[in-house]
Amino acid sequence: KVVLVMDNLNTHSIASLYQIFTPEKAFNLASRLEIHYTPKHGSWLDIAEIELSALGRQCIGKERIPDLETLRSLLKSWYVDRNNKQRGVEWHFTTSDARTKLKHLYPIISI
Repeated sequence: KVVLVMDNLNTHSIASLYQIFTPEKAFNLASRLEIHYTPKHGSWLDIAEIELSALGRQCIGKERIPDLETLRSLLKSWYVDRNNKQRGVEWHFTTSDARTKLKHLYPIISI
């Protein structure tokens, strides 16, 4: 099984596989997937993307990893250090900012 975390974009569905592959191939791929959808308004996904970006920049970089054991060793030292630092995310986009910058998305209600 492949565990796949996807957001709720309308194109992110099993049906998309059937648009690209033959029905047999799409079915085989779909049966191997265990899909977990993110919450529609889940900012934790942003945090996951930040962590993956840091992993790429701080751990893997642009070097080619020769084998799985080397990758595991690099990852372990990186995530142990990262977890020990317990760094959080400081959100700079406040509710007030959202109401101002995204005003066009809010409905106009006349009473």
